Amino acid sequence: MYKKIMENRLNINVSAIDYDKTSKALTHQLTFLEEMVHGKDDFVMTDSEFAFGWHFFVLSVNRTLIQKLESMMDADFQKLKGRGTDKKFLTWLTKNIEKKSPRFKVAIKEEMESSKFGIF
Repeated sequence: MYKKIMENRLNINVSAIDYDKTSKALTHQLTFLEEMVHGKDDFVMTDSEFAFGWHFFVLSVNRTLIQKLESMMDADFQKLKGRGTDKKFLTWLTKNIEKKSPRFKVAIKEEMESSKFGIF
């Protein structure tokens, strides 16, 4: 059951200099998206762990929310940088919060864990 739930979500590793600003910007943007597509409880964020001057946390987004954004944006979504829906969503999310949050990075959790250089 747990694995099935996780498969329906995109898990994103987030590293940020300012956890408060970044988590608030992410929450604001995703709540706005939920309102636009009539979603509810489609994302969750873990508490942060602080190391090396950065805050590390995981943002988990329901894939149905991402699919609704993709259909709503249609051709504009396809123009976003990235290969596949997940990468395009990361591009969309980054573009929408980069002005509201100082230095942060996002990466797909599963890719980080399978990479030989994974540092998360």
